[in-house]
Amino acid sequence: MNFDPTEEQQLLAASIARFIERDYTFEARRAIVASPQGWSDHVWRTMADVGLLGLTLPAAHGGFGGGAMDAMALMEAIGDALIVEPWLPTVALGARLVAAAGSDVQKRLLVDVAEGRRTMAFAHAEAGARHCVAHVATSAVADGDGFVLNGIKLAVANAHAADTYVVSARTAGDATEREGIGLFLVDRSAPGMTTNALRMLDGTRAADVVLAGVRVSREACVGAPDDALPLIETTIDFATALICAEAAGAIRAANDATLEYLKTRKQFGVPIGTFQALQHRMVDLAIELEQVKSMASLACAAVDSQQSPPTRARVISAAKVRIADACRRVSQESVQMHGGMGMSEELKISHTFRRLTALAQQFGDADHHLARLAALHH
Repeated sequence: MNFDPTEEQQLLAASIARFIERDYTFEARRAIVASPQGWSDHVWRTMADVGLLGLTLPAAHGGFGGGAMDAMALMEAIGDALIVEPWLPTVALGARLVAAAGSDVQKRLLVDVAEGRRTMAFAHAEAGARHCVAHVATSAVADGDGFVLNGIKLAVANAHAADTYVVSARTAGDATEREGIGLFLVDRSAPGMTTNALRMLDGTRAADVVLAGVRVSREACVGAPDDALPLIETTIDFATALICAEAAGAIRAANDATLEYLKTRKQFGVPIGTFQALQHRMVDLAIELEQVKSMASLACAAVDSQQSPPTRARVISAAKVRIADACRRVSQESVQMHGGMGMSEELKISHTFRRLTALAQQFGDADHHLARLAALHH
């Protein structure tokens, strides 16, 4: 399989690099993170103007019909520049669920997403789930011509500012049964829904979502009201492959910053990069990066190639195990080689450290994916 980027992907990567150089310096990012919303409307509109919001959306609904491989350059740039705008929760989760199973009316939302007029959130994780995708206790009780939703979703990315939510809720069965899960579109102004905003470890924003008697029409159901789990698993695997690519970008940025520091920081009158022990550690980090890039490419190719769910899940979990381990090692080593400076707010490396720590946990840590691999091999 050829993992080399196509000419179109190379041109996209070059345009993303220009956008970051112009609009997303580290100082600009710090100001954005400190703002009340936690991300920039101006940057979001710019991302729409250069086609980044429609990258993986269907061509029939304002997108470009790209896959995970097409989005790799964008995700690497998001990791490198620590971009906090909600591309993943909006495009790769919320909009992708609608694109896969939504009605024609629901798919009209996708044009708004591609043009930068709508952000989304996927409200799925709950207390006690521990990354188990089938764990859904939030209820959707049929009532007249619609459903009534009750439950709490935790740490939902972009939920503090999303215009539209895709909420998973159970129409039948117990909390961990595979059958009986539906997806419902909920507007941010829906009566009975409240969000409690959170500032995450890595500077991104999220919110706990409380649904107390939220009434939705039958038309708000995305696909069948009792068979959404396979779609949720496919979509989360897609997003997991993309954050593997994001990790590659963040690791590359950490390595570059560390190498530059070793070349300029002096001890005993010479750059500390001349010390062989540090050179060996830097080589280890370079090897980590190459392995992460390979595993991210493999994961993105797996979700694009329409493999069977067990085959796809094995590749995604193997990639996530390797990448979670690399996130931990590179983040700790790079900060350690910076010395005390590595923990200061003024240096980007401390922010990259926090993002890598979060990426290692997102959509399941190494232990979760090792257990998933073991279950798939039985």
